[in-house]
Amino acid sequence: MDFTFTPDQREFRQAMCNYLMNETTPELARELWETDSGRCPAMWSKFAEQGLTGLSVPEQYGGLGCGDVDWVLLAQDLGYYAVPDSLLATAYVAVGLLNALPEDAPARAAWLPGVVDGSVRIAVGHPVEPLVADAHVADMLLLPHAGEVHAVPAAAVRLTLNPSIDPARRLYRVEWEPSAATRVADAASGTALWAQALNRGALAAAAQMLGLTQRMLDLAIDYSAQRKQFGKPIGSFQAVKHHLADVAVKAEFARPVAFRAAHALAHAHPLSDAFVSHAKLAAGEAAWLAARKAIQVHGAMGYTWEMDLQMFMKRAWVLDPSWGDRGFHKQRVAELVLGGKTPLGPGATFDPSPTND
Repeated sequence: MDFTFTPDQREFRQAMCNYLMNETTPELARELWETDSGRCPAMWSKFAEQGLTGLSVPEQYGGLGCGDVDWVLLAQDLGYYAVPDSLLATAYVAVGLLNALPEDAPARAAWLPGVVDGSVRIAVGHPVEPLVADAHVADMLLLPHAGEVHAVPAAAVRLTLNPSIDPARRLYRVEWEPSAATRVADAASGTALWAQALNRGALAAAAQMLGLTQRMLDLAIDYSAQRKQFGKPIGSFQAVKHHLADVAVKAEFARPVAFRAAHALAHAHPLSDAFVSHAKLAAGEAAWLAARKAIQVHGAMGYTWEMDLQMFMKRAWVLDPSWGDRGFHKQRVAELVLGGKTPLGPGATFDPSPTND
């Protein structure tokens, strides 16, 4: 079996990495912190021009029809550059939810074309997420009510800003009134839709934390090569090398776990919930370790507002509890491992049938 990414996927990721490197700089992020919305309309328009907003939208609505595996690659780069925007919420989580509605559902034709051309932003609430990110710039919000899915226009909600440790993260408490006019899925089908949205949100957070882990590691490596003590770069000292090596190992072990989770979601694997939770936990541990070790390498400078490290560190801290905290995801993994309903061990790892080669 071939588990590598296709040439098209690798080329697309490289092209997006080059684009994000030039367009989403730390300097731009600092400028946006000082604005009321914290968002850049020009950046959103460029995302639409690049096809990012329509990445998961079906081709019949003008999108590219890509899936979870493509997003897990892109989300890492969005994390690496700490992109201050709601691209993943709209183009991945919200679009995935709308795609799962019946093909004749009016909400699909009403909103998906606008997502593709960048004229529509969608914010997503969830029972595990009491605060809604970027609700202030959304044209429509997908919100839960007793298991139902409601598509609520921005004009029909009342927002209260909730401060975040990450200046780029805008979280809001949303007040609204459910009605038959806003309901797009009843409780029977909505429960499954919210479960899928949770998995995609958690996977997006995990992939971003992988990117953040790599960025913090790179910053620490660069600083250790420039900072000198006793006439030598501190990166030449064995203790510093051990710190950085610990982060690299954590990242390498977490990355394939996230890839497996993306593949499971893309193919509706029955153990998708546990795979996503495993990815979220592994990526969170790697990001926290990267933040701690990078601060140690930087010394007191790592805590200062002027250093870029703090913006990536804070983004990792706020993503870790998003879309389900550690307790929630540990419980889902425990149900798989300790529940007694799933065959485990070497004999159950691979399908013994002759067709599996």
